Amino acid sequence: MPKISVTVPHQLSQQDAGERLKHFLAKLKDEQKDRVSDLREEWTDNGLKFSFKSFGFQFQGTGTLEPSDVKLDLDIPFAAMMFKGKIESDIRETLTRALQ
Repeated sequence: MPKISVTVPHQLSQQDAGERLKHFLAKLKDEQKDRVSDLREEWTDNGLKFSFKSFGFQFQGTGTLEPSDVKLDLDIPFAAMMFKGKIESDIRETLTRALQ
């Protein structure tokens, strides 16, 4: 399965970055409920496993909170490959906003 990897730097503590991401995911569930369904997240200390459905496609991935950045790896279905660039830029932009 193709992957998207996005790393976004931050100047927050790992705890603050994690809190912002958790808040962001809760907001995303509400704001994008017409486009994103079955959003599941499982947090460990500085890690995240997640999955969701969007436009009929199933996505899953992992996130890692590092001291100076957040890394997100997302598996995308082959059928969504034509949207890979758009998905990647949307993730990068959204993560950047969440961590500011």
